[in-house]
Amino acid sequence: MFRWSCAFRLSRSLLQTRFLSTDPLLDQFKICLSEDQVFQLVGKNKARLSVTHVGYAINLLWQFQKEKPRMLRTIGQVRGHPEFIALRILAENKIEFMDDKALVEILYNILRFNLEAHDSLVQQLVMEGWRRLERFNLTALSKFAVCLVEQHMNMSPLMGRIASIVDGTLDDVQDARILSSLMVSIYGVISPTLRDRLVDKADSLVDTLDVSHFNHPRRIVQFLRNMKYTYRPLLEKCNSVFLQNVGQMDPENLSIIIGLYQSLQFNNAEFRLMARARLIETMDQCSDVASYTKLFAALGPMAGQDIREKLEEGILTMADEMNPTQLLAILGTMEEMECRNTLLIAKISSLLQKYLESYRPVELARITQAIVTLRCQTPELFSMLQKILERLLKSSFIPADVSMLARVISTLPAARVDEEILSKVDAILPQCSLSDLSSLALAIVKWVRTDQPSRSSTSGGLGNLLLKLNTCGRERIAKIDKIDLFLDELKYTTGDWLEEVLLKDTISTCERLIDQVTWKNVPEFALFITRTNYLCAQVLDKIALVATEDITKIHYSATYATLLPFVVLNYDPPNGEAFFDACIQHFLPHLNSFDPHLVVLLAYSLALAEYFPEELIKAVFNVDFLGRLDAQLETFSSALNMRIRLRLMELNRAVCLECPEFQIPWFHDRYCQQLQHRANGGISSVQRQIHQLLGEILGGINYAKVSVMTPYYHAIDFECILDKNKKPIPYLDQNVLSADLSKVQWGNGGPLQETKSLPPGAQRVAIEFLDSKAFSKNSSNIKGEYVMKKRHLEILGYHVVQIASFEWNSMELSTKDAWIDYLRKRIFADDV
Repeated sequence: MFRWSCAFRLSRSLLQTRFLSTDPLLDQFKICLSEDQVFQLVGKNKARLSVTHVGYAINLLWQFQKEKPRMLRTIGQVRGHPEFIALRILAENKIEFMDDKALVEILYNILRFNLEAHDSLVQQLVMEGWRRLERFNLTALSKFAVCLVEQHMNMSPLMGRIASIVDGTLDDVQDARILSSLMVSIYGVISPTLRDRLVDKADSLVDTLDVSHFNHPRRIVQFLRNMKYTYRPLLEKCNSVFLQNVGQMDPENLSIIIGLYQSLQFNNAEFRLMARARLIETMDQCSDVASYTKLFAALGPMAGQDIREKLEEGILTMADEMNPTQLLAILGTMEEMECRNTLLIAKISSLLQKYLESYRPVELARITQAIVTLRCQTPELFSMLQKILERLLKSSFIPADVSMLARVISTLPAARVDEEILSKVDAILPQCSLSDLSSLALAIVKWVRTDQPSRSSTSGGLGNLLLKLNTCGRERIAKIDKIDLFLDELKYTTGDWLEEVLLKDTISTCERLIDQVTWKNVPEFALFITRTNYLCAQVLDKIALVATEDITKIHYSATYATLLPFVVLNYDPPNGEAFFDACIQHFLPHLNSFDPHLVVLLAYSLALAEYFPEELIKAVFNVDFLGRLDAQLETFSSALNMRIRLRLMELNRAVCLECPEFQIPWFHDRYCQQLQHRANGGISSVQRQIHQLLGEILGGINYAKVSVMTPYYHAIDFECILDKNKKPIPYLDQNVLSADLSKVQWGNGGPLQETKSLPPGAQRVAIEFLDSKAFSKNSSNIKGEYVMKKRHLEILGYHVVQIASFEWNSMELSTKDAWIDYLRKRIFADDV
């Protein structure tokens, strides 16, 4: 009986506690089905609303909006409702009673309604969050950081404090959602060391991720893009998650990922093809302006001609409904697509004029670049742009903005500059990075070229400005003492300014910082050397040494960039054989992981240096591989598509000529004929001069043939034939034409036999004029592609005479007799 009495009292106590803990008002909020019901409850119960009620009501209002399609949301109406304003006042008065979670949730939800950063409630919540920062758990910290980003506080001291907390607690983070949110929030205030720790942590957490949560790896890729850090192992893991989710992604998500990949110069053929198929599937579902804009941005650059035309027709019908952001996205995509739809270009250009004043400087720069590239025929738009850009330049004090604006102004038709612009440029020069100076150099050179001779004061000012800019560039290069900073600035230099003015200073700095070359920066350093076209043995030897020692640490896909300067510049380092072998053995096990186009480029680059790994060659000339390559090339721009197809042809030719034992067939005959049909058959004045001199040397103009196409379609400047006694054979007398491909045969040992069209003992002579493009900037060393061409012509039976432009134009060969003597010695050399 006593036990039953105790049990009864306990159950009664629990029941009373439950009744006491219930919240009837909160229960009423929980059954609300619309904003109006929420506002009615708020209006009737303002005096009774607690912190919990206020937070729940604000969250509920956002959830109702979130469930609606974007086009149907009424955020502005909710924000202006009297009861929403009352909620904001109540929230501000109750901040001190909020727990940490409620504080951050209310800030996050209130910002969904697009409140200004200077709003009193927002400011008070941020200040209170700052005071509590040290005690926030990781979930609250990540959400608070997101709120700061939305208020453009990415670079604030508060964000720096959050980064410091993350640095101290990173080992405790086990949630990819929290980590990825923090990464994209704090990227602007972190050190390289913390960046690497974040990447390592993300690398480990992606392995444990639920693959259906593709937003987490998307934010990780966004972090890498923001940091301009192409860390391929992590990118490939994220890409693997995306591949498993393409079927569930909408055009917006696909567009975001494709854009991130482009910024990182990361390409994955499988993702692009799957994304394209998914986007084509969703075309009929995209009926509103917002979704169709995202579809156009993502699919347009990858689509075939039929799909492009349908997309352009759809954009034309919706263009009048687009907002400024959508118009900008469409214009940028049209530029990427190389759009030639004059009606669409005119329509978008006309609509843009209404919004020019609302765009930021970087957006105006993108608009200017696009309309110039698209050859827009709207003079009013150009005139308006020039006025706005000049006004922004004159009022700006940010070096990067001034240099960017100056560059885009210079691209406008008939652009002119006044003294105020020149003064502004002059003032910011000492603060500019190398990339800023490069942009300004492009602008100033264009202004000099278009300046009227009568405006002598401006012309003189431009000349002095260019001299000062060159001085600033040299001084900046001389002061740089970190190679990674140096490479980062050089990455974004464009035009000829670097190569023509600062190249020697740049190479000197490379030599000065050479001890800082590591496996981490070798690929980027090698790419820069390739771009300079400068053969510096000391630098190349260092790259080869570091790469050979640490090849296993370098990502296998970076071997192409690492090899490139050596094959392009035709330079063999002291450890050349070990270096090439190390690179080849490093990437061969990963061939299936390469994009098809990169495999072609890698194989071609090795062929330049006479390396033909059988496994690589057999992988390329495989029906399945070529099918995947064709599919990938359909998603590329026309310029990149043509470049890869040309490299495949040149690789096919090299393998057929240099490795007949592989028995790879020649299948580019029709392709080469198409190239030949499109080629410009004109010859230069130097070639015309050489042809006349050859006529005198050989005994008549009919002894030398101009613009000859050899078997396998090598184009050579001149061809002549010498009999066994080294006497020229006239083409008309012997009716001897260039060898026909069908008559080219291999002997048992592999090398080509003499063509049957030649008399016994006769010898073909190929005469090539090599201009400056055939040599590195600073030496007489012939570049790899011209060396390979000579090898091929010799295999085809030619004696090859290569005339270097610097020899032909030298003081020693400044007379007709000297030129004739030079040609005679080269053509009738003993080894012919």
